[in-house]
Amino acid sequence: MTSAFPIAAPAEDARFTFGLLLDLAKVLEQHGYPPVEAGADLLRLQKSLFGFLYVQPSTTELEGVLR
Repeated sequence: MTSAFPIAAPAEDARFTFGLLLDLAKVLEQHGYPPVEAGADLLRLQKSLFGFLYVQPSTTELEGVLR
């Protein structure tokens, strides 16, 4: 079976919302994890979710952009 993720990141994705992030935090809490309330925790959750969903540019691609 082929993996479905990560997918190519579109310029904009209306599905990747703060509401999605809050829903995911709520599901984690319902499964016994501590509530995600701090801004830093929400930011880490958002970055993790983004990294799971979308293909990340390689380090060499980033180096070309940063020069």
